[in-house]
Amino acid sequence: MLLSCLLLGCSLGLVTYATPEAPAGSVPSAAHTLVWGPGLETDIVLPARFFFIQAVDGSGRNLTWSPGEKTFDVKISSSTEQFARIWIQVLDRRDGSFLVRYRMYASYTDLHIQVLLKEKHVAKSPFILPGPVHHEGCDCPQPSGPAWESSMRCPASFPQIELDLAAFPRVDPERNAREIPQRFGQRQSLCHYTVKDNKVYIKTMGEHVGFRIFMDALLLSLTRKVRVPDVEFFVNLGDWPLEKRPASDRLHPIFSWCGSNQTWDIVMPTYDLTESVLETMGRVSLDMMSVQSNTGVPWDQKNATAFWRGRDSRKERLELVKLSRAHPDVVDAAFTNFFFFKHDEALYGPLVKHVSFFDFFKYKYQINVDGTVAAYRLPYLLAGDSVVMKLDSGYYEHFYNELKPWTHYIPVRADLGDLLEKIQWAKEHDQEARDIGVAGQQFARNNLMGDRIFCYYYKLFEKYAELQVAEPTVRSGMTLVEQPSDDLFPCACQRRTVKDEL
Repeated sequence: MLLSCLLLGCSLGLVTYATPEAPAGSVPSAAHTLVWGPGLETDIVLPARFFFIQAVDGSGRNLTWSPGEKTFDVKISSSTEQFARIWIQVLDRRDGSFLVRYRMYASYTDLHIQVLLKEKHVAKSPFILPGPVHHEGCDCPQPSGPAWESSMRCPASFPQIELDLAAFPRVDPERNAREIPQRFGQRQSLCHYTVKDNKVYIKTMGEHVGFRIFMDALLLSLTRKVRVPDVEFFVNLGDWPLEKRPASDRLHPIFSWCGSNQTWDIVMPTYDLTESVLETMGRVSLDMMSVQSNTGVPWDQKNATAFWRGRDSRKERLELVKLSRAHPDVVDAAFTNFFFFKHDEALYGPLVKHVSFFDFFKYKYQINVDGTVAAYRLPYLLAGDSVVMKLDSGYYEHFYNELKPWTHYIPVRADLGDLLEKIQWAKEHDQEARDIGVAGQQFARNNLMGDRIFCYYYKLFEKYAELQVAEPTVRSGMTLVEQPSDDLFPCACQRRTVKDEL
């Protein structure tokens, strides 16, 4: 199925519509509709597995509008269990495609996935995943990193990792263990991690270390899936990147959730995006999958106004609200909370009520302006059905290096000096603005889903570990970060052999 899908123009994250578009009034065909994605493969273990459906009519033409959110029915069962503990959601992306996600709460000897259209099997349904099929909580790592990367279809490299690690031709764990706590440990909040024999050890430094929960959870999840190389590193738990020394000095490698043009920190996916992956269909309501089915009304029905809501965490945000007051028919920007500039609340208030993030997409133009550092909402804005107007910034997330202005977003000067001009351009070039929005959306679908986030972390640890000139050590004061118990539905770690797959 994967090969035929690629030939037809699909990828693991999106449909590129290589086939002609179906005319209005067309209906999906069970035989011609496409089904593909990582959730149809046994060895791609994710917190929430997912795959895609592209509705195709009887003439082989892709539908590019929603045929109805209840068009397809998906059932998942196991041949050895009467009742499978699996939560399934079919998300209508309103462009003729659907995202099916499911979260398993136990492991099974096999899975049978039925995709039905009016009780007829779609494409090659039923899809059979030979077992064992492990759930997120199953501690059963793939011993071979290369084999795991191959099954996950991880890219050979990530541009940001290559850029970040170029500043560190060699990594000395002994030196770092001595010097980094002395330099940063008193004033900053850090975690010192060692992964040894696929077990995670930690020592925290500083006063505010609550955000370690995000890194702990990621490391535990990753080590349940694949054997991570022995590696020792420091994670910055604060907002601002730390390593500001000149490149000519001896730099200290610090892992951070945000980078800047003035620092040398090694950038990871943000804690917000990481948690949204780990807790999809769990305790988070905003994640990269949910956004795709909550993109609001069609483009031609959206409000042609630039929209922004948030708190007062940067001076440029104050200027944006001031600009909105002067041009209310062009920009709708307001604060939902004051914290940093409370003395200016009378000038930039009153506060407005919080708006559901999904309601942002009632507007064509989404303004992305930094907060304390990079605005971590950008992945979700890109995944929506609007076009992003991104202010120039010295801060960046792990994927910014791959974004292209005028391809994935409309660039705006950091001082907002050309925002009105860019909005006017978008209004006068509606189709071009729409195309930029679609390109940004496709970028998010391809590069910011859970499988790619796990690949990024693994590749980062793998490449960093290769730079180490001494063995990582479980240092004095470190404690074991224990895997959560799964007493209710324990899994027996079993892996298929080559013989099983024949």
